[in-house]
Amino acid sequence: MSAAREPHRRQVDPARVLPDAGPVGFLESSGTVAPGQVAIDMGDLAGRVRALRALQRQSVLTLPLGGRFFDVVLTAGGSQAHAAVAVIDGIQRSRSEQGAACGPVIEGPHRSWLIWLVPPGTSDQWQPHRYATCLGRPHSLALPAVTATKPPGPYWLRPFRGDRLVPATALRGLLDQCRPGPAPYEAVLSSMLTTIS
Repeated sequence: MSAAREPHRRQVDPARVLPDAGPVGFLESSGTVAPGQVAIDMGDLAGRVRALRALQRQSVLTLPLGGRFFDVVLTAGGSQAHAAVAVIDGIQRSRSEQGAACGPVIEGPHRSWLIWLVPPGTSDQWQPHRYATCLGRPHSLALPAVTATKPPGPYWLRPFRGDRLVPATALRGLLDQCRPGPAPYEAVLSSMLTTIS
């Protein structure tokens, strides 16, 4: 076994005199930039950065649907919808995981909805469904704080993970079997909601 080499240590005179560094100047800033001052091609990025900072502060985050993030499928809540969540737990669980493995699902107890986060572009291919509706652009979704894991208010029934969304094809088939109802899409369309929460 060889002895580890000690790193070379520079000898410093403890009585040395350091030169004055001079005054330090900082630019004053409010920490926010008005949307009109952001370059056109940076406006969307700046908005998303602000939203992510809000999420870090444990506040509600609103993101546009579609694009590169996700679309949503809305269903009624209740035991039938929770049965579908349990089946998707089994579908998405890897060999090393235990417990909940379903992609992100938000429960809105006030409206008795489940909001399933599915891959972006799903709304373009989603055909009318008896038990669910799928929304993408131009809608937005108000995400609960990451620490919201139980009521009151909307909460994460299944947490948001960076490695998965709910598989839309499997979800659609399960909704046909589980039949959660009544479907919430009539309320969504009639109220012309932009932000779902």
